[in-house]
Amino acid sequence: MQQGSVRWTDGEQFVAVGPSGHALVMDGDRNRNSGPGPMELLLVALGGCTGSDVISILRKKRQQVTALEVQVSGERAAEPPMVWTQLRVHHRVVGRGIDSRAVEHAIELSRTKYCSVAATLGHTATIEWSHTIEEVS
Repeated sequence: MQQGSVRWTDGEQFVAVGPSGHALVMDGDRNRNSGPGPMELLLVALGGCTGSDVISILRKKRQQVTALEVQVSGERAAEPPMVWTQLRVHHRVVGRGIDSRAVEHAIELSRTKYCSVAATLGHTATIEWSHTIEEVS
């Protein structure tokens, strides 16, 4: 079983330590804004999860990716618990001779098989996926 901890420091601020031992400051007070909020972390975790999958798959497919950016955006419910209800994930793939079918397949595998964050958030949110490919010389 993996384990983490969250320690209150002040106001709505906490120091979180994940199972890997890495720490980060979270702050639920958007006025104070001393760190990302918990729901904000879920949003960017989606980008990190699918980004890791996609770059790994594209490397295995020997695609010449020089940059990958995952842009994530979303809308939350108006009433508590204010879950994510609508999410958009856009992969911007930059490289030389990138095969669009390889990118589509990598995103599909992440979306349907590998990205545990997407699988988790998919219980409350509709997730729209898109991508662009930018060729560099």
